[in-house]
Amino acid sequence: MSDTTAHTHGPNFGRHVADCPRCAELKAGAEPVRWNRPRTEREQTGGYPTSREITDHFAAGSPHSRGDCGPVCTFGDW
Repeated sequence: MSDTTAHTHGPNFGRHVADCPRCAELKAGAEPVRWNRPRTEREQTGGYPTSREITDHFAAGSPHSRGDCGPVCTFGDW
């Protein structure tokens, strides 16, 4: 959990309550609690290369076009 001040009311779906200390903090610019932290792009794709990585690998002048992959390209096989 986080070390933020607790709300003194039930769910209000983004609306601030006048006598709530946490609502006052949020209104003053405090960072809201984030339950789902953003993950790295690699985690979001299940470990597979992103379309950007694939495009970059096979583009003109890239490692693939220079032959840096070797006799068999194993890009993305991890």
